[in-house]
Amino acid sequence: MAANLLVIDEGVLERSGIAAYLAKHHHALVFTDNAQDASAVLAEQAIDAVICDLDTPGFDGLGLLRIIKQHSSLPVLVVSSSDDMENVVQALRAGADDFLAKPLESPEVLEYSLSKALERERLEAENRAYREHLEKTNTELRRGLDELRSDQLAGRHAQQRMLPDPLTFRELRCQHRITPSLLLSGDFLDYFELDNDRLVFYIADVSGHGASSAFVTVLLKNLTYRLKRNFNRGSSDDVIHPAQVLQRVNAEMHASELDKHLTMFYGVICLKSNVLHYSVGGHFPMPILLTNNGSRYLDGRAMPVGLFPEAHYQEYTMSLESNFSLLMFSDGILEIMPESTLNDKEEALLAMAIESRGDINSIAEALGIPYRDEVPDDIAMVSVSRGGL
Repeated sequence: MAANLLVIDEGVLERSGIAAYLAKHHHALVFTDNAQDASAVLAEQAIDAVICDLDTPGFDGLGLLRIIKQHSSLPVLVVSSSDDMENVVQALRAGADDFLAKPLESPEVLEYSLSKALERERLEAENRAYREHLEKTNTELRRGLDELRSDQLAGRHAQQRMLPDPLTFRELRCQHRITPSLLLSGDFLDYFELDNDRLVFYIADVSGHGASSAFVTVLLKNLTYRLKRNFNRGSSDDVIHPAQVLQRVNAEMHASELDKHLTMFYGVICLKSNVLHYSVGGHFPMPILLTNNGSRYLDGRAMPVGLFPEAHYQEYTMSLESNFSLLMFSDGILEIMPESTLNDKEEALLAMAIESRGDINSIAEALGIPYRDEVPDDIAMVSVSRGGL
């Protein structure tokens, strides 16, 4: 490994032929015999290593060595008489890379020591560069993660603002809660009064997690807003026909080409006729209807929304009792239940719903949801109630 060498001595290396040997091995040598000149050479030229004779008269080799090592990792080999071991010990403590005893009878020994020092410095330089690269990369990664988290927090805030407040519409009461597995949720829900006679509500669970799934919830909110606006304008009554709404969502999901699908339950309660109209698109578990005369899961099944362009959705109709509570859940609630089979989970959820008398917060407490640091999947819960059970 060829190198630029600064040699500090009174001519011993040059007279002994060792300098000629080093030059033969493609090393470029710069000679000096005093600290001032040595400092000037180090400041002005690219030096790869220093060979310093500590016995040079009038020269503070140890002082120069300490200065060099304080400001750089430049390899320094010291040469000294073997009977002056105190100087040698101080030099090694000051950071000298190797010690060679005079007289230097074999140039190969110096060349070997020099090669080891240069190789060690090369490896240390590579390690320093690698550490600097890692530090820079980690800094950029932390900055990127901070920006991503900031964006997701902003997205979470926007998503939460899309959710409805608890609603009392005539004698109907609507409540909900969402526990996301990440900052952004793929579960979504909404309820709103359509006119003086109708309440619209739905719950949806988008496939996957994170930002891409949360983006679909924005599309869903926008679609139902447009349907409501069209109804108020008198241009379309799709919003009061659950099956047609699911058909519209299915078509828009395919048009968006987001490679996402969702499960959905959509319902409309007409207070004048006391009838619930609903449609279901692959949603599970089905909503639970609690009444004073019994409790059960609603009937209904169909393909998930956005999975198949030709999917067909059916509308169901049922009369409501004076007192009832309709509870809707996303499938994330089943993942935290301790029962081993799906049938057992459904039975346990129904029992919890009955025990809670339609209070979704009581169900959340029973499952320990408020006390969990995290959940494996988003959990959404909605209740639409009338009267007391």
